[in-house]
Amino acid sequence: MAMAQFPVIDIDGTYVERLILGLGAIGAHSGTGVWRTVYSPEWVKANALVSRWFEDAGLTVRQDPVGNLWGRLEGSEAGKAIVSGSHIDTQRPGGRYDGALGILAALVAIRALRERFGQPKRTLEAVSLCEEEGSRFPTAGFWGSRAITGRIGPGDTETVKDFDGIGIAEAMRAVGLDPQRVAEAKRDDIEAFVELHIEQGPVLEHAGLSVAVVDAITGIRHTEVRLTGVQNHAGAFPMDLRNDPMAGFAEIATGLIDTAHRMGRPAVTTIGRCTPYPNAGAVIPQSVTFTIDARHPDPESRGRIYAMHDTLMREVAARRGLGLETKVLADHEACPSAPDLVTALRAAAESQGVGTLTMASGAGHDSQQMAAIAKVAMIVVRSKDGRSHTPEEFSSIEDIVDGIRVLAAGLYKLAY
Repeated sequence: MAMAQFPVIDIDGTYVERLILGLGAIGAHSGTGVWRTVYSPEWVKANALVSRWFEDAGLTVRQDPVGNLWGRLEGSEAGKAIVSGSHIDTQRPGGRYDGALGILAALVAIRALRERFGQPKRTLEAVSLCEEEGSRFPTAGFWGSRAITGRIGPGDTETVKDFDGIGIAEAMRAVGLDPQRVAEAKRDDIEAFVELHIEQGPVLEHAGLSVAVVDAITGIRHTEVRLTGVQNHAGAFPMDLRNDPMAGFAEIATGLIDTAHRMGRPAVTTIGRCTPYPNAGAVIPQSVTFTIDARHPDPESRGRIYAMHDTLMREVAARRGLGLETKVLADHEACPSAPDLVTALRAAAESQGVGTLTMASGAGHDSQQMAAIAKVAMIVVRSKDGRSHTPEEFSSIEDIVDGIRVLAAGLYKLAY
């Protein structure tokens, strides 16, 4: 890997803002929000715009068989590519920055490097990835980056459905993609993937800093739990004789969340959905079904918090005479960043006079998938009030420019 020294990089904030607003206008929703799901007309239009911007930046553009869009600046020497980018799909609705900012940052950084320094030694690529959010196809699971890493199974194109029952194969064909060619999206020629993203939390804002370098992406386990008891009258049945799954749920929910509090940052646990049955005001429920989202970026700590959760649920269920069923819906291992990339990005930030901290990301990202074939690292940019996955998400142009300068300097060190 090339190890050039760092130049000071200048980035035009006005140009960056024009790109953000231009891309954000496609699928605009709820004032400052964006609703842009994969393989929708808005997605097609947005990728067409990004394709034109890639070409304007002097990049060679292609779309792979699942719809990931690549802009390539060929290197003068042989070797695997250095890649940066993120996802173009959004929540329903999301904001202008989540995912999209990483694509635009890669474009702006590579364009600035090409215009100032010409051809790199190592090939540089910007990428617009598809279906990271799962906002249209909830079981797609990082569809674009999974395709790049060869992790889409042979039956996935037929089994993955959207919320309206439309299969992902049908949606692909509707935008001119051939689901039979998914395997052709696989790559084995990427050395490093550096993803810039908004922080999606308040840590940078509390620290008074614009940029952080991510040294690990959290491990995530989503679990669906069903507690079953005995349905009875809410007034006539004595408290000491009840098998009340709602009482069990209340105790379990408090205990699960308190476990994360006791462990401290960056452990987090969320009870995101709870459905009692029959959900009536004067009835002791027959059952309560709920979800647990538990995360930690350290593999050992992650295993410990999951074990404590499981022990707690079994103990409460047994003591209260409740049935307990659990089903793991998703289980993503924690993903440490490549130490040499973290070191390079921290040095890049210092060279640009940008103060940083090093932190874990509590959100899942395409980088976790890309780690199967390449070294990965991330840069995160401060979010106002820590907001994301909402039309209200916002990052200032000044902070964004700081992040792009760090990215560009890092890419320079890796590729020139």
